[in-house]
Amino acid sequence: MTTRWRVRPALPTLKLTGAVLLLVIAAVFATDAVALAVASVAAAGLVVWGFRDLFAPDRLVADETGLTVRTGFAGRRHIPWSAVERVAVDRRSHAGVSSETLEIDTGDALHVFSKHDLGAPPEDVATALEAMRG
Repeated sequence: MTTRWRVRPALPTLKLTGAVLLLVIAAVFATDAVALAVASVAAAGLVVWGFRDLFAPDRLVADETGLTVRTGFAGRRHIPWSAVERVAVDRRSHAGVSSETLEIDTGDALHVFSKHDLGAPPEDVATALEAMRG
């Protein structure tokens, strides 16, 4: 059985919409070329980020052989279950804002996923991974 955790479809849509809005606001309110250039670079970053989420939405895939994680812009790395040293949820709180991330430690690398990467709460994903890992 293969289980996939991926970016929710609304997230890339939000990023691409934000890029368009940023360009429109900059075109209307920018008072100089530098402000327009900065807004254009930020919008381009949002577009690239949004397209990455559209074309490579799977962040974590688990099956009986192990895990496949997203690396770099759109690369993948397969990790056999025997190489997974630890699956944990890291909880942090700073300035009244709390966050949770899923951490997969392979000894040579630490793969960190937020709930936005997974489209699910990290605690639920950790529980599912531990069940699959056996």
